[in-house]
Amino acid sequence: MRKILTIATIIGFLGVVSSFTLLAIVEGPLNLSLDVIRSLVFLKLAVAGHLTVFVARTRGPFWSVRPAPALLGAVIVTQTVATLFTVYGFIITPIGWPLAIFVWVYALVWALVITDPIKVYAYRLIDRGSIPFVR
Repeated sequence: MRKILTIATIIGFLGVVSSFTLLAIVEGPLNLSLDVIRSLVFLKLAVAGHLTVFVARTRGPFWSVRPAPALLGAVIVTQTVATLFTVYGFIITPIGWPLAIFVWVYALVWALVITDPIKVYAYRLIDRGSIPFVR
């Protein structure tokens, strides 16, 4: 149980860092309005949340085990809907395609290039007994 909690804590912490980093980018250099930021954060949380499922479901790299067709189908449908809602502004402020693509790329980089390798490395450390409190 300690292994699972340790990995979950690492993945969760990286998700929080990712969200606050995105907020710093959109409030600082991009200087977006609060309504656009709300929509952008909604899309980021939707996309990153599902990407976390793909990252967390295996001890190895996310691509090492093919996801079940039902999971993949559900993610494709829900992410398509979330993206279209955000781009065109259904119930929320529209952000347009350029910002939606930015969010997708940002979330993909954080999940697959940053979080996944850190997760794999953390599992290696745990398996070697290098993290004392997880033994």
